[in-house]
Amino acid sequence: MSTALVTGASRGIGRAIALRLASTHEIVAVARSQPELDRLVSEVEGAGGRCRAVPLDVSDPEAVRAALQGVEADMLVNNAGVGVMKPLLEMEPAEWGRMMDVNVNALYHVTRAVLPGMVRRGRGHVVTIGSLAGRNTFAGGTAYTGTKHFVIGFSESLMLEVREHGVKVSVVMPGSVDTGFGGGGRDKSWALKPEDVAEAVVHLLETPPHVLVSRVEMRPRTTGR
Repeated sequence: MSTALVTGASRGIGRAIALRLASTHEIVAVARSQPELDRLVSEVEGAGGRCRAVPLDVSDPEAVRAALQGVEADMLVNNAGVGVMKPLLEMEPAEWGRMMDVNVNALYHVTRAVLPGMVRRGRGHVVTIGSLAGRNTFAGGTAYTGTKHFVIGFSESLMLEVREHGVKVSVVMPGSVDTGFGGGGRDKSWALKPEDVAEAVVHLLETPPHVLVSRVEMRPRTTGR
């Protein structure tokens, strides 16, 4: 059975992806919350799948190196992310730094840990969950949209670096998704569901070996207005 490593797997989109892939992959579930990871493991194993919890702060390079050493992932889903929506002049340095550490630097730490094995075996797929904010902007998004623009550049450059080694790289860019991400408490019943994003990831995995879909953009059919 192939192995899929999913970051931010304890909730929201990451959890939906882990559950969706569990029927065809052994899941390595990475997140900071041990109790939520334990619940995910119980659900996957209760359905007959295999799941290993790895409690980890993906922004800590030494912790990532130690925790993922020896993990032979056939698929990596870089999903972990944080968002603080504030005008630049209201944003604290710690808020800015946390977004850069999780949304940007962690992509390097985690991908660098598992990509060599993919290249060595001549197969693999790196999927990063981005956002339509990666090509749009909005007031209060100086940090967040900046990180999502980075995700596109990172993913598409990496795709060009490793495609000849048999490794695919894709970025999934959803619009509004009905999760607790970003807070706000607004009605988002009209938005995409985490399971919709998980289906997009499965679609990428099911493309023929000679086909590489480098970018998927998806949005709700309506805006809820």
